[in-house]
Amino acid sequence: MSTLQLIVGLGNPGPEYKDTRHNAGAIFVENLASRFNVPMKFDAKFFGFTGRFTLHGQDIRLLIPTTYMNKSGQAVGAMCRFYKIPKESILVAFDELDFEPGVAKFKIGGSSSQNGIRDIVKSLANEKDFLRLRIGIGHPGHKSKVTGHVLSKAPVKEHENILAAIDEAMRCVEILLTQDLVKAQQRLHSFKAEYNI
Repeated sequence: MSTLQLIVGLGNPGPEYKDTRHNAGAIFVENLASRFNVPMKFDAKFFGFTGRFTLHGQDIRLLIPTTYMNKSGQAVGAMCRFYKIPKESILVAFDELDFEPGVAKFKIGGSSSQNGIRDIVKSLANEKDFLRLRIGIGHPGHKSKVTGHVLSKAPVKEHENILAAIDEAMRCVEILLTQDLVKAQQRLHSFKAEYNI
């Protein structure tokens, strides 16, 4: 059984970034909130939109920072300090260049080149061992193209793949809560969206 207390979805604020690849984590939390009818309200104290609900007996907070991606730790650190949430009880969802659209995977700790994750690690006194949900957005092929790639919207089929992986990941969060991480990983890591790009 998981002791999940906080699910964070990373992205950039503002209508110009809505539904861009870089906002895959925020889209995950928005969809989770919608699925379980959790109202999300802006809370300046936590630098983002927050919600709270009970799922399978576990009291869970949702957070979508409204800082820019590279300042995500400001929101996560504030909430974790206020509610005394330990790193083992955090799940952070974010976009992953190394996976193709339609793939998502859970991972605990490790290094990351993702700016939001790096800032969260810094805000948690360099504690890296929190759970991550990496949502594939694909790589543009060259590092010079990465910024434009992540800050733009995916073509329709790619976006459908990303949403399909997000949908499966939501089911796997329930498995995480009712069973364990290994079972959730087994299911999610064997999933790949069937849409053709």
